[in-house]
Amino acid sequence: SAHRRIAIAVDLSDESAYAVSWAVANYLRPGDAVILLHVRSTNVLYGADWGSVTPTSPVDDAEVAARKMEEDFDALTASKADDLAKPLEEAKIPYKIHIVKDHDMKERLCLEVERLGLSAVIMGSKGFGAARRASKGRLGSVSDYCVHHCICPVVVVRSPDDA
Repeated sequence: SAHRRIAIAVDLSDESAYAVSWAVANYLRPGDAVILLHVRSTNVLYGADWGSVTPTSPVDDAEVAARKMEEDFDALTASKADDLAKPLEEAKIPYKIHIVKDHDMKERLCLEVERLGLSAVIMGSKGFGAARRASKGRLGSVSDYCVHHCICPVVVVRSPDDA
């Protein structure tokens, strides 16, 4: 059978780490190529769920501080994505990390899925920044949107502690 290209849509939450492990254990098969797909909100603070970064410099340096924060954030995102990829590495599954920035995560995720010609996309049921807290007990707005708008099958993984 033809090789499949599977994306695992990740934000930087434990949900995403679980989705990667779940995919390795239950979904991926030899010959699959995996793309860890992360859409980073262009509004930096929106995504800063794991501790906000406070610029300590005076106001006239605000732009410099903002740029530095952006760079720190990119570095953090990249190293976090490497951590998320560990189960793939251990299972010797080839993968690429694909990080894009956009103000509309949901729409951009679906566009990337189409552009990359994927067979399926796997994602956690919650996560993706601020949507998480608002959606206790139901699908986060991002996964909900993707289920309805992505052109390929969307596999939504529920965390075990989500019961």
